[in-house]
Amino acid sequence: MNKENIIQLIREISNANGASGFEDDVLKVLRKYGKGLGKFTEDSLRNLYLERAGNRGGRPVVQLDAHTDEVSFMVQAIKPNGTLVFITLGGWIANNIPAHKVRVRNAEGNYIPGIIASKPPHFMSEAERNAPAVVSNMVIDIGAVSREEAIHDFKIRIGEPVVPDVDFEYAEQKDLLIGKAFDCRLGCAAILETLNTLQGKDLGVDVTAGFAVQEEVGTRGAYVTSNTIRPDIAIVFEGCPADDTFTEEYMTQTAIKKGPMLRHIDARMITNPRYQRYVLDLGNKLEIPVQESVRTGGSTNGAPIHLSNAGVPVVVMGLPVRYIHTHYGIAALSDLQNAVKLASAVIESLNADIIKSF
Repeated sequence: MNKENIIQLIREISNANGASGFEDDVLKVLRKYGKGLGKFTEDSLRNLYLERAGNRGGRPVVQLDAHTDEVSFMVQAIKPNGTLVFITLGGWIANNIPAHKVRVRNAEGNYIPGIIASKPPHFMSEAERNAPAVVSNMVIDIGAVSREEAIHDFKIRIGEPVVPDVDFEYAEQKDLLIGKAFDCRLGCAAILETLNTLQGKDLGVDVTAGFAVQEEVGTRGAYVTSNTIRPDIAIVFEGCPADDTFTEEYMTQTAIKKGPMLRHIDARMITNPRYQRYVLDLGNKLEIPVQESVRTGGSTNGAPIHLSNAGVPVVVMGLPVRYIHTHYGIAALSDLQNAVKLASAVIESLNADIIKSF
């Protein structure tokens, strides 16, 4: 894809509503932009698979992974005054939640605007003002004045998904992407662009993408995708938290505009060291900017994938995003482009013997 098409893909996939378990709109975008790249299938969880055109069987299988869901919310109850009680889906910090716009899906399938609200400071006691934010003290206000109006006029019902209401922006002069759900819609875009880069090339492996659901609530979809694809090796694309705005320079390992980040370890996976070094060395050889990190927390779909079948070598290509797990993220297009260059080069270099060496 040319740059204009890539930006439009990111725009549509970022703006798409995709709370965990409700990723249907994201899948529509992926099918639209993935047309011609291979064969699409789905499973009952709504994991989406894309088998690369040119696969012929009898060769090692590379799984490309990214997840389609975003940190989000769900309607739990409707108060008598018409405001909505909600729960979080994914890892939110309570202080980042209030005073933001959201989209609430109603019974007709339409997303209507709302505001995450809490008691105004004018009515707070001193103790309340100094207390930490608590989600149970917040509500979503859609403008209804009673429970009856919320149900009958706004068509609200419990169990419906809620997502941040953010429109994507691209600042071309600064190469910056600003929007929601970059964790992990940028990864989804990277998969499509990688498959586009590999079109028509003679490879030593077969490639199947698994766009996994429900990562933010326990990497659930990837348990199924890995056991369906049964890969011999995998590349996981992930929108990962940038650390370049709050750490000392010597500890910064995930800065925007410095290329994808490959983690040696996180809370649930020690990366296969032979595969990790192979990818890092290839990036350096090809002069592709790449970062590496040692993480003490967090996890990705690499966790279930690397433990699937008889064990799978996995690397995680993190796309640095400032302020993920909030309403807004800031990322650099160049980091996505360099991740695609690196992933494509890795896949082109692989064969059965190299994979066995890991």
